[in-house]
Amino acid sequence: MVGEGSNPASPFPRAWLASAFALKGDRDLATNELAEAHRLGGSMGYNSVNRMRTGYWGTPAIRALYEATFFCGLRKAGVPEE
Repeated sequence: MVGEGSNPASPFPRAWLASAFALKGDRDLATNELAEAHRLGGSMGYNSVNRMRTGYWGTPAIRALYEATFFCGLRKAGVPEE
């Protein structure tokens, strides 16, 4: 699914795709992309939304956008809160 020019060994595009597919309602594609993000991410993985929140996500306004989109989509793709 990841297009040419991207780094196929990076888990980040896979997580973004999982989130986007889940928000769109395509649970199967979201699940597949999330599984690939897990595989590529190793211990960094996408094991919980709370764990991912510990990173820097920008200003409060940008962080709110992440909450409304990226994190929301990851939850719908099956990433647990804890």
